[in-house]
Amino acid sequence: MGKSDKTDTEKGEQGLDYETKKKFCSVIAKPLADEKLCKKVYKLAKKASKRKQIRRGVKEVVKALRKNTKGICVLAGDISPIDVLTHIPIVCEDHKVQYIYVPSKEDLGAAALSKRPTSCLLILPKPIKGGDGNEAEAKEFAEAYSEVEKKVKSAQIVF
Repeated sequence: MGKSDKTDTEKGEQGLDYETKKKFCSVIAKPLADEKLCKKVYKLAKKASKRKQIRRGVKEVVKALRKNTKGICVLAGDISPIDVLTHIPIVCEDHKVQYIYVPSKEDLGAAALSKRPTSCLLILPKPIKGGDGNEAEAKEFAEAYSEVEKKVKSAQIVF
């Protein structure tokens, strides 16, 4: 009984591990975050959502990108049909915004503190309106953001 509890905590929302979720991803989901980077991206998305530094959903993300909003774009690789998302990486490249795919839309939605699966997120480096009062929290978020941004940039495919 103790062993099954451990595996349940290691697995995601649906009870599937990273490798299984990866099998459900589309062929165009590149660059796909590895397991370690996925966890960091989900943690960052959770912090950003609490601080209101997030854009969620295709319409909101595209609108923010067209307004030259900077950040890290996180896309779900298991969206069906994938045509819903295919234009976002191109818009990201045009506006020099880093993007990365994660294997699960359910986990992405949960990380964004939403009850619904989310196809894409734009994590913003600064709060939308004004500054939040807690400086320690802001500093911690900035460190996590820069670390994830660096790893996403290194995973980026250069043509």
